[in-house]
Amino acid sequence: MNDVFEAARVIPVLILDDPSDAVPVADALVEGGLNVLEVTLRTEAAWAALTAIIDRHPAAVVGVGTVLDGDQIKRAKRVGASFAVSPGFSSVLSEMARSHDLFYLPGVATASEIMQARYAGHRFLKFFPAEASGGIPLLKSFASPFQDIAFFPTGGIGPANSSDYLAQPNVACVGGSWMASAADIRKNDWAAVTAKAKATRFK
Repeated sequence: MNDVFEAARVIPVLILDDPSDAVPVADALVEGGLNVLEVTLRTEAAWAALTAIIDRHPAAVVGVGTVLDGDQIKRAKRVGASFAVSPGFSSVLSEMARSHDLFYLPGVATASEIMQARYAGHRFLKFFPAEASGGIPLLKSFASPFQDIAFFPTGGIGPANSSDYLAQPNVACVGGSWMASAADIRKNDWAAVTAKAKATRFK
């Protein structure tokens, strides 16, 4: 799965308040060349939106974000999610994801958390919240002691700084919501989403 994320380079992080927006926003992103999508569990609509996108785009790689407990791991596997992402590291969730054969990206923001995740067998980690935790300078500091770790920074990533993050040798891909913003979704401006996806795809 690591190679899928590395090839994608940019992962849309979707926060959906209305399940009816799920298919059109996914259609727009896939049309723009982005077919690895993360649906966050921050809204009541998230599970319905995730299921709708998986049903609509079986060839896409659709995962679930903001996973905080084991029941969410089980449900994600049951509905067909390809991966799960957490804002932090939990050895319990790591083991549960492994037992359910679900690709799991734990979140880290410190050297100690990286060491814990690494000890649990993870070499591909979410760096969150990227900008608030120290951003690119911190990633550069991590590069030497953690030479076998690749990062997926999210949190404060946008069109102004995504290329700078992607230029770091220990960054496999970045995630953000700017390709399908709340304003775009509210206005049903799917053409704008596709245009931003196309612009992002070739960073």
